[in-house]
Amino acid sequence: MSPLASGSFALVASYLIGSFSFAILIAASRGVDIRKEGSGNPGASNVLRVLGRRIAILVLVGDGLKGAAAAWLGSVVVGPEFAYATLFAAVVGHTFPLWHGFKGGKSVATAIGGFTFLAPAVGLLLIVAWIVIVAVWKTASIASIAVMIAVVPAMWAAGRSATELLWTAVIAIFVLVRHSSNIGRLLNSGERKLSG
Repeated sequence: MSPLASGSFALVASYLIGSFSFAILIAASRGVDIRKEGSGNPGASNVLRVLGRRIAILVLVGDGLKGAAAAWLGSVVVGPEFAYATLFAAVVGHTFPLWHGFKGGKSVATAIGGFTFLAPAVGLLLIVAWIVIVAVWKTASIASIAVMIAVVPAMWAAGRSATELLWTAVIAIFVLVRHSSNIGRLLNSGERKLSG
């Protein structure tokens, strides 16, 4: 298979992997259409509010593994730097899933899962930071926005190449744009907390 064909295969496969929404699938297995409950967003935060912590953790892990799988695929099929492109494809798939009418989540867990595969120390830092911020502020969007802002400097500190930093920025900006409505609510003190 030519490099172009290999890369195309990896990108399409990663998008399709990303298109499997664990929030939708796991909620459906419990008789719930998560898109019609709570905020309507098929993501772990809404699952937490509707179905509880245990199910939300399953969703987070599943979505994170999608990102890691896509990054692994790109790395194996083409090379380490291409893994960022396949991670982005999975993030796009999670956001605009083929299997679920192109209406998906905001891709934070998928992105972090991929970054954890690509740079384990950075990924662990992002995970810990996300957990701590959620524990303190009880607002997932604050944590998500913060770690996406932090990921490029963290990758730079880890000595990643210019190409890797560029792809990291593309992924982070994409996820931040997906949070534009959350940013607006935060500025107006109208964002929903996870509890309390």
